[in-house]
Amino acid sequence: MKKVALSFVTAMLLLTGSYALAQGAPKGDAEAAKNKVSMCIGCHGLVGYRTAFPEVYPVPMISGQSPDYLIKALQAYRAGDRNHPSMRGVAKSLSDQDIADLAAYYGKAK
Repeated sequence: MKKVALSFVTAMLLLTGSYALAQGAPKGDAEAAKNKVSMCIGCHGLVGYRTAFPEVYPVPMISGQSPDYLIKALQAYRAGDRNHPSMRGVAKSLSDQDIADLAAYYGKAK
């Protein structure tokens, strides 16, 4: 039963994401993101960086990551569905346009 419920939730998330895109979700502007990346670069811009808050773990590189993945991840942090205190704080400060811009910027970066 849990697998069915999980599959249903996953399907609904995918459908609502597709619906949002079809309904005019903001188009990302990589150029506009150049003024927004300072909050990301401190952790995600250092190869091999490990953070000590809330525990020691490697910080993932986000350059070249799929823009769709970045959008969904930032939206999940902002909504509280992903639980990392620093990322939740940053994501809550972002508008939908900010998220789209950052995803476009990091999706093109290699």
